[in-house]
Amino acid sequence: MLRRFIESDHAQLSIRRQCELLGLARSTWYYKPVPEDPEDWRLMRLIDEQYTRTPFYGVRRMTVWLHTIGAPVNRKRVRRLMRRMGLEAIYPKPRLSVAAPEHRRYPYLLRGLAITRPNQVWGTDITYIRLSEGFVYLVAIMDWFSRYVVSWAVSVTLDTAFCLEALDAALRRATPEIVNSD
Repeated sequence: MLRRFIESDHAQLSIRRQCELLGLARSTWYYKPVPEDPEDWRLMRLIDEQYTRTPFYGVRRMTVWLHTIGAPVNRKRVRRLMRRMGLEAIYPKPRLSVAAPEHRRYPYLLRGLAITRPNQVWGTDITYIRLSEGFVYLVAIMDWFSRYVVSWAVSVTLDTAFCLEALDAALRRATPEIVNSD
């Protein structure tokens, strides 16, 4: 992003000095992004399809399943791809309901609250949408009373910038009393 502020043929400032002034490592200027491996996209599509059918499959069972369909991959690669997709096996975790004593517990303030008007409570959530060549991420901000989508945004990366853009766009339309998120 900051590459556009550096002039490679500047008469007085070298690339090194321009990078110093911007607070960038010089390697940032010379870095060429490596394209995504098409095999990773194919494996992620297969993992997503199988996870939709069997959400209780963890890394080990997913690896075995991929081997049975003729995709010989190791467990480390499957773990990396599942983490990248935000997938985790659904099963009863041990001592899941026991809170750590050092963590502060916040009460759920919306329990028992009657939502009676628009812009009283907004909710937000992020999900991913599988495409033929990868994934996109969707964030939506909804009014809980009217079920109206106040704002939404789509991104090819799961970063906070597109979430904040959607929130800014929503706040330009109205101001809620409460914003609830997971």
